[in-house]
Formats: sequence, C-alpha cells, structure tokens
Amino acid sequence: MGDFSNTKQVFSAGSIEVNSTKQNFMALFSGLLFSVGLTVSTMVDPARVIGFLDMLGAWDPALAFVMLGAIIVYMPLYWLVIRRKRKPLLGREFHLPSKIKIDRSLVIGAVIFGIGWGITGICPGPAIANISKGHFSIFIFILSMVVGMLVASKFNNIIKCAQENRCNEP
Repeated sequence: MGDFSNTKQVFSAGSIEVNSTKQNFMALFSGLLFSVGLTVSTMVDPARVIGFLDMLGAWDPALAFVMLGAIIVYMPLYWLVIRRKRKPLLGREFHLPSKIKIDRSLVIGAVIFGIGWGITGICPGPAIANISKGHFSIFIFILSMVVGMLVASKFNNIIKCAQENRCNEP
C-alpha cells in the first residue's frame, strides 16, 4: 500500500517539508468531500452535464448553480487566507500558478478537453467519483483518459526536445 509512518516528505518545489501522513489524510479527506459533493449534486450524471451544455435546446442550469455555490463558499476563504498570503495548514507557502499567458498549448488543450467533455458529458473529477457506480463504461473512460494523458505528455516532451534542440543529448 503506502507509507503510513509519520515521516517528513520534502518536495522540490520550494523545498517544502510537510508531514506526509497529515498531507495524505487531508488529500484523502478533500477528495472524498469533493466526490460526495459531486454525487449529491448529481454532477456525476453525464445527462445532467450534457443538459447544461445544451444551451440552445433543453438547457439545464443546475451545474451553474453548483458552480456558483462552490464559488460562494470558496471566495471568502480565498480572500481571507490565500490572498492575504497566510500560511497553509500543511506547507510553508501556497503554490499558485504563476503562468498567466494564454498560449497555443492552453487553447488547443482547452478545445480538446471541451470536445471530450461535450461528447461524453464526463469531466475527470466526476469520472473518478463515478467509479462508485461500478459501470464498465466509466472504467473505459478513465483508462482512455490516462492513456490520453500519457500520449499528450510524451508528445509535449517531443515538442520541447525539438524546440530546445537537445534531442540527441544523452
């Protein structure tokens, strides 16, 4: 399984030391909370998501209300804790994205993601939450998602290699 000892784990990003047991527990708790929220709000139902995306047909605004509810809960926490640069519970600093440029990779990735989401009505988070239903199709979706991520990662590495002219270096 995993290491359940009370050891320190050092992360390369900013050399953060955290208690790995506490961090793993918080990750598990957060994932379960997120999953339960998605399930209770029926956002794991592809028909519900496709209904939200069908703005010119039988539009279902329920997903918008779920997103709005999440923003209302998160926004005060963001302004009181993260924006004021308070210390996180399990680390020395928050790691927020520093890249703000909208580039070609972001647009292409967003389009591909949107096509997949529109075709299936399944987003990665709800897909993981849907494992609890035990439907074979969700396992195929998740397997396909993982394979797609691996192929995209390999493709990105090839592109970076070609751009940096370091393909033949050992």
